[in-house]
Amino acid sequence: MANKGLGRGFASLMGMNDIDELTQPTAVKQEQQQDVAVSADNVVNISLLDIDPNYEQPRKNFDEDALAELADSIRLHGVIQPIVVTPIGKRYMIIAGERRFRASKMAGKSDIPAIIRNYTPQQIKEISLIENLQREDLSPIEAARAIRTLMTEFNMTQEVAADRIGKSRSAVANTLRLLTLSDEVIGLIEQGRLSAGHARTLVVIPRQEQYKLALKGCDNQLTVREMEKMVREFLNPKPEKQKPVMEESKELVSLVGNMQRAFATKVSALGNGHKGRIYIDYYTSDDLDRICNMVEDWMSDKFRKEEE
Repeated sequence: MANKGLGRGFASLMGMNDIDELTQPTAVKQEQQQDVAVSADNVVNISLLDIDPNYEQPRKNFDEDALAELADSIRLHGVIQPIVVTPIGKRYMIIAGERRFRASKMAGKSDIPAIIRNYTPQQIKEISLIENLQREDLSPIEAARAIRTLMTEFNMTQEVAADRIGKSRSAVANTLRLLTLSDEVIGLIEQGRLSAGHARTLVVIPRQEQYKLALKGCDNQLTVREMEKMVREFLNPKPEKQKPVMEESKELVSLVGNMQRAFATKVSALGNGHKGRIYIDYYTSDDLDRICNMVEDWMSDKFRKEEE
């Protein structure tokens, strides 16, 4: 399957097919005329103080080290790709580009290049979900929740959702399976201790047993293949070998009893009246010497009688 890139749905929502029409709303021009400088290609510079993040966007965690690297780049080269915002009253809300917004703050910038567009609340939510999913910078659980939200709130099938974010249906299905795991296992994924590949092997395990097995694969203790093997063995345990039942004859029971009395120690037998083993226990070296002496005396006495 060819790479779908942004996909038709996202391009049409973002207005990528008609970028020249990304002009500021007239009311915003009048209200922000002194604060916003409009450039020839419809990209404007907006004060960072006038911009708010989209609190409904699916990504909740931002890598501080990656943000610091982006801030260093912005200090040297500026923001190369404008963010996309929508006017909310006299302020703006970020639709795409929160990392650039945060990094610009870290870099000490006072404003940021942006494209301003009007969106409905429904478009804002859909665009935020799709934009983050396509950039592949969400955690596995954030991505799964975002896809589920996209399907639920916009009445999409897995096929439609996959088309909108430019992924295969199987990739979408595999991501959604993570949400069927127990809360404890999901917590391990969110902490970065268990990879999505490791976690997916546990989907077929009863939820109450998942966490115990997940701990064995945490922190790369097992490869995904080793995890799969462990799951297979859990689902298909080898039958325990049954110990052979000793068919004791009356004569064998009597012999064991006589030997216990003679050697004054525990004696046991494994087998039957035709074949088996007899075990004589000893507990100290003196005990072993005593038993050996008894056997030697018995053998000496037997040989002497045979010679007579």
